[in-house]
Amino acid sequence: MSSANKGVGKVEVTLKWDPSPAGAPDHDLDIIAAVYRADDPHGTPVYLVHFGSRSPDGTITLHRESRTGQGFGSDEAMTLELNRLAPEYARVVVGVAIQQGGGRRTFSDIDHAMAVVKEGYRELESYDFTGLGDATAVTVVEFLRDGTGGWECHRAVRGFDADPQSFTELMGAPQA
Repeated sequence: MSSANKGVGKVEVTLKWDPSPAGAPDHDLDIIAAVYRADDPHGTPVYLVHFGSRSPDGTITLHRESRTGQGFGSDEAMTLELNRLAPEYARVVVGVAIQQGGGRRTFSDIDHAMAVVKEGYRELESYDFTGLGDATAVTVVEFLRDGTGGWECHRAVRGFDADPQSFTELMGAPQA
Protein backbone atom coordinates (compact mmCIF):
# COMPACT_ATOMS: atom_id res chain seq x y z
CA MET A 1 0.00 0.00 0.00
CA SER A 2 1.20 3.51 -0.65
CA SER A 3 1.96 5.97 2.11
CA ALA A 4 -1.13 7.94 1.08
CA ASN A 5 -3.30 5.00 2.15
CA LYS A 6 -5.65 5.87 4.99
CA GLY A 7 -6.10 2.22 5.91
CA VAL A 8 -8.63 -0.35 4.89
CA GLY A 9 -11.95 -0.97 6.58
CA LYS A 10 -14.25 -3.40 4.82
CA VAL A 11 -12.75 -5.61 2.12
CA GLU A 12 -13.90 -8.48 -0.05
CA VAL A 13 -11.70 -11.36 -1.18
CA THR A 14 -13.02 -13.24 -4.20
CA LEU A 15 -11.81 -16.43 -5.80
CA LYS A 16 -12.57 -17.92 -9.19
CA TRP A 17 -11.34 -20.89 -11.19
CA ASP A 18 -12.37 -23.01 -14.16
CA PRO A 19 -14.29 -26.24 -13.50
CA SER A 20 -12.46 -29.52 -13.98
CA PRO A 21 -12.77 -31.22 -17.40
CA ALA A 22 -15.81 -33.43 -18.02
CA GLY A 23 -15.49 -36.79 -16.30
CA ALA A 24 -12.71 -35.63 -13.95
CA PRO A 25 -13.23 -35.08 -10.20
CA ASP A 26 -14.34 -31.55 -9.29
CA HIS A 27 -11.79 -28.92 -8.33
CA ASP A 28 -12.80 -27.59 -4.93
CA LEU A 29 -10.88 -24.51 -3.74
CA ASP A 30 -11.62 -22.76 -0.47
CA ILE A 31 -10.91 -19.29 0.92
CA ILE A 32 -9.67 -19.43 4.52
CA ALA A 33 -9.11 -16.51 6.90
CA ALA A 34 -7.08 -16.84 10.11
CA VAL A 35 -7.27 -14.21 12.85
CA TYR A 36 -4.35 -13.64 15.26
CA ARG A 37 -4.00 -11.80 18.55
CA ALA A 38 -1.78 -8.74 18.88
CA ASP A 39 0.32 -10.52 21.52
CA ASP A 40 0.87 -13.61 19.29
CA PRO A 41 0.60 -12.51 15.62
CA HIS A 42 2.40 -15.61 14.26
CA GLY A 43 1.10 -18.22 16.70
CA THR A 44 -2.08 -20.25 16.71
CA PRO A 45 -5.05 -18.47 15.14
CA VAL A 46 -7.75 -17.34 17.55
CA TYR A 47 -10.28 -18.52 15.01
CA LEU A 48 -10.63 -19.53 11.37
CA VAL A 49 -13.34 -18.66 8.87
CA HIS A 50 -13.90 -21.18 6.05
CA PHE A 51 -16.36 -23.58 4.43
CA GLY A 52 -19.49 -21.45 4.72
CA SER A 53 -18.75 -20.27 8.28
CA ARG A 54 -18.40 -16.82 9.78
CA SER A 55 -16.41 -15.30 12.63
CA PRO A 56 -17.95 -15.43 16.13
CA ASP A 57 -18.43 -11.63 16.10
CA GLY A 58 -19.80 -11.53 12.53
CA THR A 59 -16.94 -9.42 11.15
CA ILE A 60 -15.72 -12.06 8.66
CA THR A 61 -18.18 -13.99 6.52
CA LEU A 62 -17.78 -16.47 3.71
CA HIS A 63 -20.97 -15.70 1.81
CA ARG A 64 -20.38 -17.53 -1.45
CA GLU A 65 -18.86 -21.01 -1.61
CA SER A 66 -18.41 -23.29 -4.62
CA ARG A 67 -17.30 -26.89 -4.76
CA THR A 68 -16.87 -27.00 -8.53
CA GLY A 69 -15.83 -23.61 -9.97
CA GLN A 70 -18.94 -23.57 -12.16
CA GLY A 71 -20.81 -20.36 -12.82
CA PHE A 72 -20.10 -16.83 -13.88
CA GLY A 73 -17.93 -14.36 -12.01
CA SER A 74 -16.48 -15.23 -8.63
CA ASP A 75 -16.95 -18.73 -7.28
CA GLU A 76 -16.23 -17.83 -3.66
CA ALA A 77 -16.40 -14.52 -1.79
CA MET A 78 -15.44 -13.51 1.73
CA THR A 79 -16.15 -10.16 3.38
CA LEU A 80 -13.85 -8.91 6.13
CA GLU A 81 -15.01 -5.95 8.21
CA LEU A 82 -11.60 -5.16 9.65
CA ASN A 83 -12.76 -1.83 11.06
CA ARG A 84 -15.11 -3.78 13.39
CA LEU A 85 -12.55 -6.31 14.68
CA ALA A 86 -11.81 -6.08 18.40
CA PRO A 87 -8.55 -4.28 19.33
CA GLU A 88 -6.94 -7.49 20.63
CA TYR A 89 -6.74 -8.80 17.05
CA ALA A 90 -3.83 -7.39 15.04
CA ARG A 91 -3.35 -9.72 12.07
CA VAL A 92 -5.60 -11.50 9.60
CA VAL A 93 -4.14 -13.84 6.97
CA VAL A 94 -6.24 -14.95 4.01
CA GLY A 95 -5.34 -17.98 1.92
CA VAL A 96 -6.69 -20.54 -0.50
CA ALA A 97 -6.55 -24.32 -0.12
CA ILE A 98 -7.40 -27.06 -2.61
CA GLN A 99 -9.51 -29.87 -1.18
CA GLN A 100 -7.73 -33.17 -1.80
CA GLY A 101 -10.71 -35.57 -1.57
CA GLY A 102 -10.56 -36.68 -5.22
CA GLY A 103 -6.79 -37.23 -5.27
CA ARG A 104 -3.83 -34.87 -5.00
CA ARG A 105 -4.26 -31.65 -6.96
CA THR A 106 -1.97 -28.66 -7.21
CA PHE A 107 -2.50 -25.18 -8.60
CA SER A 108 -0.84 -26.30 -11.84
CA ASP A 109 -3.81 -28.69 -12.29
CA ILE A 110 -6.41 -25.91 -12.07
CA ASP A 111 -6.99 -23.49 -14.92
CA HIS A 112 -7.51 -19.74 -14.49
CA ALA A 113 -7.50 -19.66 -10.69
CA MET A 114 -7.39 -16.08 -9.42
CA ALA A 115 -7.94 -14.21 -6.16
CA VAL A 116 -8.87 -10.52 -6.00
CA VAL A 117 -8.93 -8.26 -2.92
CA LYS A 118 -11.12 -5.15 -3.13
CA GLU A 119 -12.28 -2.37 -0.90
CA GLY A 120 -15.46 -1.12 -2.51
CA TYR A 121 -14.64 -0.78 -6.20
CA ARG A 122 -10.92 -0.27 -5.59
CA GLU A 123 -8.73 -3.30 -6.25
CA LEU A 124 -6.07 -3.66 -3.57
CA GLU A 125 -4.43 -6.89 -4.77
CA SER A 126 -4.94 -9.63 -7.32
CA TYR A 127 -3.06 -12.83 -7.94
CA ASP A 128 -3.38 -15.64 -10.43
CA PHE A 129 -1.98 -18.91 -9.20
CA THR A 130 -0.07 -19.96 -12.34
CA GLY A 131 3.34 -19.47 -10.70
CA LEU A 132 2.63 -21.79 -7.78
CA GLY A 133 3.20 -25.13 -9.58
CA ASP A 134 3.15 -27.90 -6.99
CA ALA A 135 1.52 -25.92 -4.17
CA THR A 136 -1.77 -27.23 -2.79
CA ALA A 137 -2.45 -24.16 -0.63
CA VAL A 138 -1.33 -20.52 -0.69
CA THR A 139 -1.53 -17.43 1.45
CA VAL A 140 -2.66 -14.45 -0.61
CA VAL A 141 -2.90 -11.38 1.58
CA GLU A 142 -2.45 -10.29 5.16
CA PHE A 143 -4.01 -7.40 7.00
CA LEU A 144 -2.01 -5.82 9.81
CA ARG A 145 -3.22 -3.33 12.39
CA ASP A 146 -1.03 -0.24 12.28
CA GLY A 147 0.07 1.95 15.20
CA THR A 148 -3.08 4.09 14.97
CA GLY A 149 -5.50 1.14 15.14
CA GLY A 150 -6.20 1.18 11.39
CA TRP A 151 -5.50 -1.70 9.02
CA GLU A 152 -2.94 -2.10 6.23
CA CYS A 153 -3.18 -4.56 3.35
CA HIS A 154 -0.04 -6.46 2.31
CA ARG A 155 0.48 -8.98 -0.48
CA ALA A 156 1.60 -12.24 1.19
CA VAL A 157 1.82 -14.88 -1.54
CA ARG A 158 3.42 -18.09 -0.26
CA GLY A 159 2.78 -21.58 -1.56
CA PHE A 160 2.48 -24.65 0.69
CA ASP A 161 2.30 -28.39 0.09
CA ALA A 162 -0.31 -29.11 2.73
CA ASP A 163 -3.86 -30.37 3.07
CA PRO A 164 -6.41 -27.75 4.18
CA GLN A 165 -6.20 -28.68 7.89
CA SER A 166 -2.40 -28.57 7.99
CA PHE A 167 -2.44 -25.33 6.01
CA THR A 168 -4.51 -23.60 8.71
CA GLU A 169 -1.74 -24.44 11.19
CA LEU A 170 1.04 -23.14 8.88
CA MET A 171 -0.45 -20.09 7.16
CA GLY A 172 0.37 -17.60 9.91
CA ALA A 173 3.98 -18.66 10.47
CA PRO A 174 6.62 -16.01 9.84
CA GLN A 175 8.32 -16.12 6.45
CA ALA A 176 11.77 -17.65 6.52
